[in-house]
Amino acid sequence: MSTRDTIEAIYAAVVRRNPGEGEFHQAVREVLDSIAPALAAHPEYAEAKIIERICEPERQIIFRVPWEDDRGEVHINRGFRVEFNSALGPYKGGLRFHPTVYLGIVKFLSFEQLFKNALTGMPIGGGKGGSDFDPKGRSGREVMRFCQSFMTELYRHLGEYTDVPAGDIGVGTREIGYLFGQYKRITNRYESGVLTGKGLAYGGAQVRKEATGYGAVFFADEMLRTAGESLDGKRVVVSGSGNVAIYAIEKVTHLGGVVIACSDSSGYLRDDKGVDVETLKEIKEVRRASLAEYVAARPHATYMPGRGVWEVPCQVAIPCATENEIDAAEATALVSGGCAAVVEGANMPATPAAVRVFAEAGVRFAPGKAANAGGVAASALEMQQNASRDSWSFTYSEQRLREIMRDIHARCYATADEYGMPGNYVAGANIDGFRLVAEAMLAHGLV
Repeated sequence: MSTRDTIEAIYAAVVRRNPGEGEFHQAVREVLDSIAPALAAHPEYAEAKIIERICEPERQIIFRVPWEDDRGEVHINRGFRVEFNSALGPYKGGLRFHPTVYLGIVKFLSFEQLFKNALTGMPIGGGKGGSDFDPKGRSGREVMRFCQSFMTELYRHLGEYTDVPAGDIGVGTREIGYLFGQYKRITNRYESGVLTGKGLAYGGAQVRKEATGYGAVFFADEMLRTAGESLDGKRVVVSGSGNVAIYAIEKVTHLGGVVIACSDSSGYLRDDKGVDVETLKEIKEVRRASLAEYVAARPHATYMPGRGVWEVPCQVAIPCATENEIDAAEATALVSGGCAAVVEGANMPATPAAVRVFAEAGVRFAPGKAANAGGVAASALEMQQNASRDSWSFTYSEQRLREIMRDIHARCYATADEYGMPGNYVAGANIDGFRLVAEAMLAHGLV
């Protein structure tokens, strides 16, 4: 059987064994389409069934989360934790609280996380979790009660040498605090390294909040520099207005770029003078309000309902909202608007059809598993500080983050070149991440 036939058979088995999980199928397809050259160069991977084993999670946990709202009404949500692969270290990956969460989403995220974590060069495996609970519109006490109920089940699967969750969509410092408090209460242990993304007062790390957004921009800057350019003076569009987007906008601004548009769940903001980061933080981090309120503070800006943010002409696009937010039509609009580089700040925000549009147009494209690895890299640095009872300065932490993102870029670029696909960051990221995990799995034997 040829390498391509082997890959197709494995993919067909994945779809058959995981029905209805479209996002997971998409993530597996992207990796399998890239790694054929690595399989041809390493027949031992096929002999040991490395791909089949990588595509099957080591553990999938689903549990009930009952909680009571402020009116005394009981609600039942579903919790998930997929511990995908521990070949490189303890499972590591965020928790997402959002009504769209189901097993397929969590499985796709943890599969992506496995390769992303490998690319950081840190000793961490891949996992992800979350719930279909929606924190939007809930009081702080309701969120606390939900988090406590969620952790009452999840705690038994966690540990600094087993599984170390962090935050994701809907899970920020507030939620991590509630989760950590309940973990400590149940276990009677102050185990700082069991969660990352903690507040600075109790073991959190400098730059963790900023890391995913900053990291994506550091990757973009490296990618542009390789082509003899920089972010300085570039017009940039960033989707989203949550944690990742806010700090991507901040770092683009620091590096001389001008972010002219961003978005939220209801519409998008355009500010041709450059999005004001402090105004954005006040609206989204302090008031947790709609992006539409930005216009009251900056009357020259406009806010439009709908998904039109990718119709705003730009030179660099950094999607930071959610998976599959850019389809072929939106990718075509970006190309028509002069976009020359797309850097994924979210997990898989571009559909396969959109990625093909970018490739055919010669747009440089950085996949999320490489470009948005800054968050988990900073989480691993937080784990290091917790283990040594240490605390690093913001400047030093940001320096470490930039070094890691520079190294990820270099590895992806060099691996793509090594396998005859220069400039193909998707292939470079997938092959390099896969090789690292595969070699560890071979070393561990059949486990």
